Amino acid sequence: MADLQVFVDRLTEVNAVMNLIGPDTLPDVWNRHFWDSAQLLDHAPEAAAWADLGAGAGFPGVVLSILLKGRPGANVWLIDSLAKRCRFLQSVVDELKLPATVINGRAEENAVKVDVVTARAVAPMDRLLGYAQPYLQRGARGLFLKGEKAEVEVADARRVWHFESHLSVSRSDSRGRIVSVRSLRRAR
Repeated sequence: MADLQVFVDRLTEVNAVMNLIGPDTLPDVWNRHFWDSAQLLDHAPEAAAWADLGAGAGFPGVVLSILLKGRPGANVWLIDSLAKRCRFLQSVVDELKLPATVINGRAEENAVKVDVVTARAVAPMDRLLGYAQPYLQRGARGLFLKGEKAEVEVADARRVWHFESHLSVSRSDSRGRIVSVRSLRRAR
């Protein structure tokens, strides 16, 4: 809990000068961002290696890294294309001594071998699967936090991709969904 509070403090401080999350979401940061991120561990409790695509403010990646701290072999790759966000993420990783690696680059160009690939608020499902394809093809399972239009996004993605999926109701917001994806290949 202490590490999570330090993360909230850093996020609040940096968010005042660099828009990482909507300022109106700060009062509900514990439910809207932290609990939303943490619930992913229940979907892959055995997973030690994670990749967070479009890591942004650190949701879900930094939260997962905090919760995995101390687990042998745990690491979360925080991948983001903007250097200023990566600097913020690296400062949090360094301060909290987290099992995380920050990568400044495009998600689809940095496919590390992981158990789970995740993303939150990055892109519609059809594009997100393109970013996640290299990870999924190397055996990762996808766990993507989506909003109330998740079913529509999955249906739209099926025009471009063939994949197995399962949708679970988010525990942080009953309108949200966690989309679990396996066996991805491009539709012909």
